Amino acid sequence: MTLHPKNEWVIPMETAKVARAAFPKGNVYMKMRDQLGQFYRDEDFTTLFRADCGQSALSPGQLALITLMQFAEGLTDRQAADAVRGRLDWKYALGLELTNSGFDFSVLSEFRERLVAKGREHQLLDEILKICQQQGWLKTRGQARTDSTHVLGAIRQLNRIECCGETLRRVLNDLATVVPSWLSAMVTPDWFDRYGVRFEQYRLPKTKTQQQKLATQIGADGHYLLSLIDEDPTMGWLKQIPSVEILRQVWVQQYYLCGEKLRWRQQKDLPPNKLLIVSPYDPEVRYRTKRDTNWTGYAVHLTETCDEDTPNLITHVETTPATTHDGAITDKIHQDLALKELLPAEHLMDTAYVDAQHLVTSKDNYDVELIGKVPPDSSWQAKAQEGFDISCFAVDWEAHSVKCPAGKSSRAWRPRQDDYGNEVVEVRFNRHECAACTNRPQCTRAVKEPRLLKLRPQKLHEALHTARNNQVTDDWKHRYAKRAGVEGTISQGKRCFELRHCRYLGLAKTRLQHIAIAAAMNLTRLVYWWKGSSKSQTRLSRFAALAPST
Repeated sequence: MTLHPKNEWVIPMETAKVARAAFPKGNVYMKMRDQLGQFYRDEDFTTLFRADCGQSALSPGQLALITLMQFAEGLTDRQAADAVRGRLDWKYALGLELTNSGFDFSVLSEFRERLVAKGREHQLLDEILKICQQQGWLKTRGQARTDSTHVLGAIRQLNRIECCGETLRRVLNDLATVVPSWLSAMVTPDWFDRYGVRFEQYRLPKTKTQQQKLATQIGADGHYLLSLIDEDPTMGWLKQIPSVEILRQVWVQQYYLCGEKLRWRQQKDLPPNKLLIVSPYDPEVRYRTKRDTNWTGYAVHLTETCDEDTPNLITHVETTPATTHDGAITDKIHQDLALKELLPAEHLMDTAYVDAQHLVTSKDNYDVELIGKVPPDSSWQAKAQEGFDISCFAVDWEAHSVKCPAGKSSRAWRPRQDDYGNEVVEVRFNRHECAACTNRPQCTRAVKEPRLLKLRPQKLHEALHTARNNQVTDDWKHRYAKRAGVEGTISQGKRCFELRHCRYLGLAKTRLQHIAIAAAMNLTRLVYWWKGSSKSQTRLSRFAALAPST
């Protein structure tokens, strides 16, 4: 590696000459180096390495760039290390001599582990965004859009018996490594028949009675092993082994004690999916059903710019467990974009990200206009479009009074919390006036009780009412149509960058994978932008184009 006194990677003259001859029109990485220069600097990653290690480390800036190029092409660590040794375009981008022999491929996994341990994986994307801001390819207070997709965990799908069996088998393998003599003395020969090979569906008993018996036996074995570890004071340190703690959690979720007997839980008695461990090898993956899609893994949320005069660049990546609702990260996205000084003026989001609270907080806290379909009024009057829904009532917030369509004023105004912990105002009308009202069939279906309204706090109520009125207008629909373009970004990530499948186990490493993919996608888009290529439009088949306009 050749370093300039200013810590810049100088491209050796021979490398540049040979690369230019081999790629007379340039290629992606050469174009990247020529346009962006050195955007990963060694000093930005110095905190990942100790200064007193003795032998000098490889350039962390170069390792970051190699990681980006690795994910751009979907290479394994070994393939990426081979590319550094043998490809001219990689040597040009990295500023290496033609004779540079590279490094051992294990260095890349060590570098990723350091990034995750220090929480610095976001730099893979942020450093590119900083350069783009400086060059004017990325502007603030423009338009942005966000959507999510499901990500399959790097695990095998397990049913409940398989999960329990594999959890215990993993613990036994770990204990056989650290305390083989102790373990051999504690188990009986039949354990080797049950846990010697991995549990798979075809190996399980065929009848439900036999499967129940096996599940009970696995539970008793696991309970026995945990009891041995808990009761032996010399073996207390075994509790610190991660697989032992996972075993304990899985047994609490899948079994319960009835007296002194361990019993298998019924399906209805299991914890919710957001807590349920479904694999001992990646205890952070979760099972989720969303409409017609069922998967075990994670969800990734991508936010990109969508201004007309600049390239569409991914500015934020958020990876969550599969069971995390989209609306739970709306504020997190805005917080992170604010720290990067990349907040948009308009943010186009799917319905799942938007509610009354988000409409208000996004505007008040970040000056961001949230454009997305809010949930419709779920009352029967609104669904039937023939009764008096909440929009038909006139609310006087200062006087704490509501007037119904018949002109009658409310009797009670009581702030409270609903069953979900949300602040609401409960409004009731006079029982006798409601009973005598000729419009009662259009107002309420209650036999004796008067009309009851539940209002959100004033700002939320008004924001929701305004949003529902706006989203039926042609102007709003035209603005919101731009959100659909983010589907193309997700499609590109799935088809070209393996976004749909986890390479690694665990949420932290999966987040690093998604950030690196986003950085690689930005690089690809920048190269096309520099070439003058126009942005892709939504494809329409010739037959679909014949459809009459409405």
